[in-house]
Amino acid sequence: MPHKVILVILDGLNYQVAEHALGHLQAYRAAGRAQLYKLDCELPALSRPLYECLLTGSAPIVSGVVHNQVVRLSNQQSLFHLAREAGLTTAAAAYHWISELYNRSPFVAVRDRHTSDPSLPIQHGHFYYADHYPDSHLFVDAESLRLRHQPDFLLVHPMNIDDAGHRHGADSAQYRNSARSADILLADYLQTWLEAGYQVMVTADHGMNNDRSHNGLLPEEREVPLFVIGSAFSLNPDARPKQTELCGTLCSLLGLAHDKPRCAELLA
Repeated sequence: MPHKVILVILDGLNYQVAEHALGHLQAYRAAGRAQLYKLDCELPALSRPLYECLLTGSAPIVSGVVHNQVVRLSNQQSLFHLAREAGLTTAAAAYHWISELYNRSPFVAVRDRHTSDPSLPIQHGHFYYADHYPDSHLFVDAESLRLRHQPDFLLVHPMNIDDAGHRHGADSAQYRNSARSADILLADYLQTWLEAGYQVMVTADHGMNNDRSHNGLLPEEREVPLFVIGSAFSLNPDARPKQTELCGTLCSLLGLAHDKPRCAELLA
């Protein structure tokens, strides 16, 4: 049976901090209503390449989006493309690089910041372009899109955790508290999303190191969380999902025909 899906990408959140700082999500896990997995992000551990990985299932060396300065439309078939072609409704409240990958490139703020065009892969969007754009505003943007357009697939992509890591490093109160703040914001919406019939996946693109950066192989750079919440998930603690399998898993939840790798063990 097809399901509606919300994907939350908490940009720059490493697994170590996610494990202890996301108290609300961990409450769902403790109640047997969610599961947490540890993923190794693909390489390089950079944002734009890993947005492409999460939303197409293609590793950076396959997609050609190998660093953040590759500014062009994706040449892969994304989840947004597949959903639109199947007649589903798509939406995103996200950093402007998402718009550049799947809607229009380069991003022109006066044209692209607020998007509502059924012909585009991301049909409805609010796209920001400042890393310090408040996560509180971003979640309101996302919920506004959900209420207005009832999307089958909604991407929610806040940036303040990553911004705090680049400013202060992974071993800082600012980085940890930014993760805690994101968890509190999620607490305002998560139960409402579940009651509206959405399956929710919360993950990160990459982690963060003490040098205030990420691009290497350190565990704190590569290890990221994956929370799954909703009745369509198995909550199997022995599942071993890969980052390249998340797009295909989401496609299966949405009922889309696809040939992407997926982690069947995640699904009920």
